[in-house]
Amino acid sequence: TSYDFYKEIFDRCVSLFLLLVLLPFFIFLALIIFINLGNPIIFCHVRAGLNGEPFRLFKFRSMTNKSDSNGELLPPEERLNSFGIFLRSTSLDELPSLINVIKGDMSFIGPRPLLLKYVPLYSSEQILRLSVKPGITGLAQVNGRNSITWNERFRLDVRYVRTKSFLVDVNIIVMTI
Repeated sequence: TSYDFYKEIFDRCVSLFLLLVLLPFFIFLALIIFINLGNPIIFCHVRAGLNGEPFRLFKFRSMTNKSDSNGELLPPEERLNSFGIFLRSTSLDELPSLINVIKGDMSFIGPRPLLLKYVPLYSSEQILRLSVKPGITGLAQVNGRNSITWNERFRLDVRYVRTKSFLVDVNIIVMTI
């Protein structure tokens, strides 16, 4: 649709602008992450994008590399320290996702991209969430994020797909801020 075309142009231009404006902050945050969590600073994970196509999602690292005596990484809850919790709770770990928006893998607004392994588990209704580009924020994020059930998240993602428009996106941006 024409809305999707203009939305993509807007997303890419605003992401590029934000990336340039925030570059000093990115560098500062990368240094703090390196000091608190080590390397790598950027975490890449393969996620399901538009039409279920895989893409590499970029995020700032939020967990340590702590491992057991066999060299196996400890469970996530044991590798997440207070700094990592801060990064996640403020969504600062999501800032590198601006690169995904510039590349065209993501949009500002849409369902959050999930791991590829979940795609075969989607119902015929839930699979609709893959008919739009995944987003940095979306209806599920502004309506409870991690405090709502997975079924509620999927319901909100599908609702977004069915009702997406300029006004819906503006409303989600305002609610995100």
